[in-house]
Amino acid sequence: MDQRAMNAYQKNAIMTATPAELTLMLYDGAIKFCNIALDAMDKKDIQKAHENIKKAEAIITELRASLDRKYPVWEDFERVYEYIYKQLVAANLAKEKAPLEEALKRIREMRDTWKEVMRLNRAGTKPGSL
Repeated sequence: MDQRAMNAYQKNAIMTATPAELTLMLYDGAIKFCNIALDAMDKKDIQKAHENIKKAEAIITELRASLDRKYPVWEDFERVYEYIYKQLVAANLAKEKAPLEEALKRIREMRDTWKEVMRLNRAGTKPGSL
């Protein structure tokens, strides 16, 4: 698939995605950028690490901004996102892998939980009622 076709496919996927699918895409993007940054750190490519950590930070900022405050659980999500964001900033400032790996671990946990909620919603099962 050439680059133009890939870009058109990605744009179409975003434009037709549900809000839940868009959230999943954001988690996947943050994971991708953290992995690229970790690889860049291994290769001592500080600029590439910086750019990709900033992309992950932007995604976490977007996830925080999109929290629906009408649900009590928003505060729990806010705390987790704040922690992840602080880990990303620490990793970027110190150019250290440990805080980036911690952020990546937490983002994966959030993504996996989100995927499970989506699966349960499709199945018509309420989380916690199993």
